[in-house]
Amino acid sequence: MSTFAELGISSEIITALSDLGFTEPTPIQVQAIPLILKNHADIVSLAQTGTGKTAAFGLPLIQLIDPKSRQTQGLVLCPTRELCMQVSRDLESFARHIQGINIVAVYGGASIEQQMRELRRGAQIIVATPGRLRDMLRRKMADIAAVRFVVLERQMRC
Repeated sequence: MSTFAELGISSEIITALSDLGFTEPTPIQVQAIPLILKNHADIVSLAQTGTGKTAAFGLPLIQLIDPKSRQTQGLVLCPTRELCMQVSRDLESFARHIQGINIVAVYGGASIEQQMRELRRGAQIIVATPGRLRDMLRRKMADIAAVRFVVLERQMRC
Protein backbone atom coordinates (compact mmCIF):
# COMPACT_ATOMS: atom_id res chain seq x y z
CA MET A 1 0.00 0.00 0.00
CA SER A 2 1.11 3.57 -0.65
CA THR A 3 1.92 6.12 2.00
CA PHE A 4 0.60 9.67 2.13
CA ALA A 5 4.11 10.90 1.32
CA GLU A 6 4.22 8.68 -1.79
CA LEU A 7 0.91 10.22 -2.87
CA GLY A 8 2.56 13.66 -2.74
CA ILE A 9 1.00 14.97 0.48
CA SER A 10 3.04 17.65 2.27
CA SER A 11 4.79 17.02 5.57
CA GLU A 12 2.55 19.50 7.44
CA ILE A 13 -0.56 17.63 6.37
CA ILE A 14 1.07 14.27 7.11
CA THR A 15 1.81 15.52 10.64
CA ALA A 16 -1.86 16.46 11.08
CA LEU A 17 -2.92 13.04 9.77
CA SER A 18 -0.55 11.38 12.20
CA ASP A 19 -2.02 13.46 15.05
CA LEU A 20 -5.44 12.15 13.99
CA GLY A 21 -4.20 8.54 13.92
CA PHE A 22 -4.23 8.10 10.13
CA THR A 23 -1.16 6.19 8.95
CA GLU A 24 -2.14 4.69 5.58
CA PRO A 25 -4.34 6.05 2.81
CA THR A 26 -7.55 4.27 1.90
CA PRO A 27 -8.19 2.95 -1.63
CA ILE A 28 -10.23 6.01 -2.64
CA GLN A 29 -7.44 8.29 -1.40
CA VAL A 30 -4.80 6.31 -3.31
CA GLN A 31 -6.83 6.72 -6.50
CA ALA A 32 -7.97 10.34 -6.13
CA ILE A 33 -5.14 12.25 -4.46
CA PRO A 34 -2.50 11.85 -7.20
CA LEU A 35 -5.03 12.77 -9.91
CA ILE A 36 -6.03 15.94 -8.13
CA LEU A 37 -2.48 16.98 -7.17
CA LYS A 38 -0.84 16.30 -10.52
CA ASN A 39 -3.57 16.98 -13.04
CA HIS A 40 -6.00 19.19 -11.15
CA ALA A 41 -8.42 16.83 -12.87
CA ASP A 42 -12.17 16.83 -12.68
CA ILE A 43 -13.11 13.59 -11.01
CA VAL A 44 -16.20 11.86 -9.75
CA SER A 45 -15.76 9.49 -6.86
CA LEU A 46 -18.33 7.31 -5.17
CA ALA A 47 -17.64 5.35 -2.03
CA GLN A 48 -19.45 4.21 1.07
CA THR A 49 -19.48 6.24 4.27
CA GLY A 50 -16.28 5.84 6.28
CA THR A 51 -13.97 5.18 3.33
CA GLY A 52 -12.12 8.50 3.52
CA LYS A 53 -13.81 10.52 0.79
CA THR A 54 -13.39 13.81 2.65
CA ALA A 55 -9.63 13.28 2.91
CA ALA A 56 -9.52 12.12 -0.73
CA PHE A 57 -10.57 15.59 -1.90
CA GLY A 58 -9.67 17.58 1.21
CA LEU A 59 -5.97 16.78 1.49
CA PRO A 60 -5.09 17.87 -2.06
CA LEU A 61 -7.45 20.84 -1.79
CA ILE A 62 -5.65 22.10 1.32
CA GLN A 63 -2.26 21.48 -0.29
CA LEU A 64 -3.16 23.39 -3.47
CA ILE A 65 -4.49 26.44 -1.64
CA ASP A 66 -2.26 29.50 -1.31
CA PRO A 67 -2.43 30.44 2.39
CA LYS A 68 -0.85 33.84 1.68
CA SER A 69 -3.89 34.92 -0.34
CA ARG A 70 -7.06 35.87 1.52
CA GLN A 71 -9.16 35.15 -1.57
CA THR A 72 -11.49 32.18 -1.62
CA GLN A 73 -9.82 29.52 -3.75
CA GLY A 74 -11.82 26.43 -2.80
CA LEU A 75 -15.54 25.85 -2.44
CA VAL A 76 -17.16 22.72 -1.02
CA LEU A 77 -20.94 22.55 -1.41
CA CYS A 78 -22.81 20.20 0.94
CA PRO A 79 -26.51 19.34 0.88
CA THR A 80 -27.03 19.58 4.66
CA ARG A 81 -25.71 21.68 7.52
CA GLU A 82 -24.64 18.53 9.37
CA LEU A 83 -22.45 17.42 6.47
CA CYS A 84 -21.20 20.99 6.03
CA MET A 85 -20.12 21.15 9.67
CA GLN A 86 -18.49 17.70 9.51
CA VAL A 87 -16.54 18.46 6.32
CA SER A 88 -15.43 21.82 7.69
CA ARG A 89 -14.18 20.24 10.94
CA ASP A 90 -12.31 17.56 9.00
CA LEU A 91 -10.63 20.11 6.71
CA GLU A 92 -9.64 22.23 9.71
CA SER A 93 -8.08 19.15 11.33
CA PHE A 94 -6.13 18.32 8.17
CA ALA A 95 -4.88 21.93 7.88
CA ARG A 96 -4.01 22.45 11.56
CA HIS A 97 -0.24 22.67 10.91
CA ILE A 98 -0.47 25.02 7.94
CA GLN A 99 -0.14 28.65 8.93
CA GLY A 100 -2.66 31.07 7.44
CA ILE A 101 -5.33 28.71 6.10
CA ASN A 102 -8.82 29.83 7.02
CA ILE A 103 -11.76 27.49 6.43
CA VAL A 104 -15.24 28.90 6.98
CA ALA A 105 -18.44 26.89 7.27
CA VAL A 106 -21.49 28.72 5.91
CA TYR A 107 -24.85 27.09 6.60
CA GLY A 108 -28.36 27.93 7.75
CA GLY A 109 -29.56 27.52 11.30
CA ALA A 110 -26.53 29.31 12.75
CA SER A 111 -25.62 32.96 13.32
CA ILE A 112 -25.26 34.64 9.95
CA GLU A 113 -23.50 37.56 11.64
CA GLN A 114 -20.77 35.27 12.98
CA GLN A 115 -20.34 33.66 9.57
CA MET A 116 -20.12 37.11 7.95
CA ARG A 117 -17.39 38.13 10.44
CA GLU A 118 -15.44 34.98 9.60
CA LEU A 119 -15.78 35.60 5.85
CA ARG A 120 -14.58 39.21 6.28
CA ARG A 121 -11.31 37.87 7.77
CA GLY A 122 -10.74 35.99 4.52
CA ALA A 123 -11.50 32.38 3.76
CA GLN A 124 -9.34 30.39 1.39
CA ILE A 125 -11.90 27.56 1.59
CA ILE A 126 -15.64 27.96 2.07
CA VAL A 127 -17.68 24.89 3.00
CA ALA A 128 -21.33 25.77 2.47
CA THR A 129 -24.88 24.72 1.97
CA PRO A 130 -26.35 26.13 -1.26
CA GLY A 131 -29.03 28.30 0.36
CA ARG A 132 -26.75 30.07 2.83
CA LEU A 133 -24.03 30.50 0.20
CA ARG A 134 -26.57 32.11 -2.13
CA ASP A 135 -27.58 34.44 0.70
CA MET A 136 -23.93 35.38 1.37
CA LEU A 137 -23.34 36.03 -2.34
CA ARG A 138 -26.46 38.20 -2.52
CA ARG A 139 -25.19 40.20 0.49
CA LYS A 140 -21.76 40.44 -1.16
CA MET A 141 -20.19 38.77 1.89
CA ALA A 142 -18.67 35.92 -0.13
CA ASP A 143 -16.63 36.39 -3.28
CA ILE A 144 -16.09 33.25 -5.32
CA ALA A 145 -14.51 34.95 -8.36
CA ALA A 146 -11.06 33.45 -7.58
CA VAL A 147 -12.31 29.92 -6.83
CA ARG A 148 -10.13 27.34 -8.58
CA PHE A 149 -11.47 24.18 -6.93
CA VAL A 150 -15.08 23.13 -6.43
CA VAL A 151 -16.28 20.02 -4.65
CA LEU A 152 -19.89 18.90 -4.80
CA GLU A 153 -20.30 16.71 -1.74
CA ARG A 154 -23.31 14.50 -1.27
CA GLN A 155 -24.57 11.93 1.13
CA MET A 156 -24.92 8.37 -0.04
CA ARG A 157 -28.26 6.77 0.69
CA CYS A 158 -28.11 3.07 1.46
